[in-house]
Amino acid sequence: MTAPDLKDPVQRAAYHRELRRVLPGVRYSGVGLAMAGALVALLRHKGWIAVPAWIPGGLIGVALMLMLTGIAARTRYHARRMRD
Repeated sequence: MTAPDLKDPVQRAAYHRELRRVLPGVRYSGVGLAMAGALVALLRHKGWIAVPAWIPGGLIGVALMLMLTGIAARTRYHARRMRD
């Protein structure tokens, strides 16, 4: 597989679509968990639910790790793809 010509708008758009298909579930689940953690933190702050303080932080921490894993995988894919 050859490296795409990023100066060509058609090839750049195709490569952008290709990059979006690298581990989308990991990245999107990270975003979802971060939103859930923020919601739990808000509900805990308002006093509507009684959960330990580490639960929202734990959810956001796991979400951060998932998002970083997805970003690292995309970066590695991009580096390998541009090298060939």
